[in-house]
Amino acid sequence: MEKEIISINISKIKTNENNPRIIKDYKFKKLVKSIQDFPEMLKLRPIVVNSDMVVLGGNMRLKACKEAGLKEVYILKADDLTEQQQREFIVKDNVGFGEWDWDLLANQWDSVQLEDWGMDNWQNMDDIENSDDFDDEVDETGEYNFPEDDLENSHVKMVQLFLNTKTEFLFKKWELKLREIYKTENLTDTVYEVLKKEFNNYES
Repeated sequence: MEKEIISINISKIKTNENNPRIIKDYKFKKLVKSIQDFPEMLKLRPIVVNSDMVVLGGNMRLKACKEAGLKEVYILKADDLTEQQQREFIVKDNVGFGEWDWDLLANQWDSVQLEDWGMDNWQNMDDIENSDDFDDEVDETGEYNFPEDDLENSHVKMVQLFLNTKTEFLFKKWELKLREIYKTENLTDTVYEVLKKEFNNYES
């Protein structure tokens, strides 16, 4: 039988004190604002609770709804899960599978809206192109150049981009390029190969 989404007084829902996912500071303020701007989304993505009305999915949304001054919210009661399934649900509900298609986001989505909607560390490509540190590295088409002399210092460049959260887009570009060069499947293997090459160069 399909679960029913119902509207309920927010005071009847209990926060899950054991939920390992938290949102703080400006990110929480963004969540509150997003609820105020688009409250209809709450019915499309209800808060999931167990038979005791304790939150299994949507702990931070519940907190943000209270902050936004809402008196009622939509819930979906998962009252047929075992204790182990409830614990599993709490974690899996907060796991982000997959990865962003950065090229698609850059070309077909508005960067200001993306940041308003909670895309962390998103930066407009115009800002990247005008950056003093990277002004020679993006060509007129918006594509990133990978000069051979820079590739010799790829480990330094990756660290620079990683430490500067406003250049996450460029870091992803560099990562994908280096994965292509080193034939690796993920960031960890890529860093390993880069460091191995640099260590070998140092040894020689």
